[in-house]
Amino acid sequence: MDNPADHTIVHIMTHDQDILIVGGGLNGPALALALAKSGFRVGVIDALPIDTRKDPDFDGRAYALALASQRLLKAIGIWQSVAELAQPMLEIKVTDGRAGEGASPWMLHFDHAEIEEGPMGYMLEDRHLRRAFLDALETDAHITQYPQETVVAQHTDAHGVRVTLASGKTLTAKLLVGCDGRASGTAERAGIRRTGWGYGQTGIVCAVEHEKPHNGIAHQFFMPNGPLAILPLKGNRCSIVWSETDARAAACMKMTDDEFLNVLKPAFGSFLGEIKLAGARFAYPLNLTLANSFIGQRIALVGDAAHGMHPIAGQGLNAGLRDIAALAEVLGEAKQHGEDYGNAIVLGRYQQWRRFDTASLAVATDTFNKLFSNDNPLLRAVRGIGMGLINAAPALRRNFIREAAGLTGDLPKLMRG
Repeated sequence: MDNPADHTIVHIMTHDQDILIVGGGLNGPALALALAKSGFRVGVIDALPIDTRKDPDFDGRAYALALASQRLLKAIGIWQSVAELAQPMLEIKVTDGRAGEGASPWMLHFDHAEIEEGPMGYMLEDRHLRRAFLDALETDAHITQYPQETVVAQHTDAHGVRVTLASGKTLTAKLLVGCDGRASGTAERAGIRRTGWGYGQTGIVCAVEHEKPHNGIAHQFFMPNGPLAILPLKGNRCSIVWSETDARAAACMKMTDDEFLNVLKPAFGSFLGEIKLAGARFAYPLNLTLANSFIGQRIALVGDAAHGMHPIAGQGLNAGLRDIAALAEVLGEAKQHGEDYGNAIVLGRYQQWRRFDTASLAVATDTFNKLFSNDNPLLRAVRGIGMGLINAAPALRRNFIREAAGLTGDLPKLMRG
């Protein structure tokens, strides 16, 4: 992945920034704040204007943050400004069935009271989280933002990286981090290939208002075409993530709000009373995509740029935040020990820490989706028996609860609370 020598970044020992981050969505700002805590000078490059990213209007998008992710947000100074806006997830109920027929008698029930640490996680609206990140970036002297800018070229050598922006401006640093999504330009320009496949499913995301209180309970209802997640927000509102076949999802997105509600209601059920849409509807294709390497010469990939997976377990953003906590720890320790934090040895520690875990999670979500997104009678029986056995075994159930809370495995320091 070396670049041609005609544009060598030379051996300039002073750089515009220590680390450049491409992507100002959620992972980019989170990483910038985590790195700033270790004294790194960080630049964040994003295509959108800051005002657009700070849009205060509710659009229906929200995130399920595992407890470990909440700890990271607290450690980097974000949680304090969004805590009152977050809805704790106190219980998770997982059922299997068909739309309009009600749930199977078999059910998984996870209750936060079975672990000591607190709620398994929190639901937080996209608009609140983005604004908190941007406010924090603006007040941190270690961080420089480059809004309304896109990277058109990047060159690396043994001493650093230089990126060229669409405006013609060039920036240099010791390390470039791609937080630029599943179609990562950072990875592509570095020659990092990807492995993956589509599911023939599309995720429909929206929010609903409902009559009855949700009591902080999240629901995952598995149907033949894909799962429906009903996730509690503040007040009598829930976020919906509905996985459907591509064709049916495309038809749903063309419907009026009333038509869409008539299709949603049989799957949603009546347990929360009457429902109505709150905010817009979004749709995105569901696929699995893994970068063949999380690192290149002077380059690291984080979040969806490194791994994109099915939302069936709600772990997409949480896996990205775990990358961030691990990378910030690896780079911070290297800096403290006087190492060149952008070299292959240091970056290899990050890859070794995160690649196996994320690959395992991707395989697990892929298998889970294939097991549940079908109407095979034999598999339905196996699913029901399996859920019943897990639900009847307290120790096994607690392990699943801790997994959902992000408390298992080799936790980075920023996620240990």
